[in-house]
Amino acid sequence: MAFERRRTLSWTEIRHLLIAWLVLGVAFSIQGLYRNSPLNSFISSLIISLLTLGAGFIGHELAHKFAAQRYGYLAEFRIWPLGLVLALFFALVSGGQIIFAAPGAVYIVPISFGLGLGISRRENGIISLAGPLTNVLFALFFFSLIGYGGLVSSIGYLGYLINLWLAAFNMIPFPPLDGSKVFAWNKGIWAMMAIPIWIIIFLPL
Repeated sequence: MAFERRRTLSWTEIRHLLIAWLVLGVAFSIQGLYRNSPLNSFISSLIISLLTLGAGFIGHELAHKFAAQRYGYLAEFRIWPLGLVLALFFALVSGGQIIFAAPGAVYIVPISFGLGLGISRRENGIISLAGPLTNVLFALFFFSLIGYGGLVSSIGYLGYLINLWLAAFNMIPFPPLDGSKVFAWNKGIWAMMAIPIWIIIFLPL
């Protein structure tokens, strides 16, 4: 896996981000196929999902990337093909109720060490926390749009749910999810982040 020593995005990284973004956009729009006008509902859901998911997903991954780079590491996003398949599979069999939101990850390589060496537990925890925290911030932004009504309200509502779900899913404390690295670093910080998100996501809006 080739990594480039730059703070901008490589063309390979951009391509992988776009593929993952499109697949997740489709997965989050599957519910539209089960409505009265399935084609129109799916297309409108897809457009809104791509707008809201684009901000949340790309922001999440870039937060990991830039946090890692601040520690001096090489970092680039790469898709996980099985994760893409599982995202579509679970969305289809559940009618869009279950989304496996793990299409890929930012891979990190310390410049001065070999692959997988040199990253402390604290650094790994902070880098991992940056993604879900970004989704929480996006969820708050989209939540502020809900009261405007019309299309803006629809975008706000879906953006809020998608970003809250991305944060909640990624804070599950099982590898390879972000939550496992945050949990290994600091269980108190993990609890303060994960538990409120899980409570909020099940509350009626």
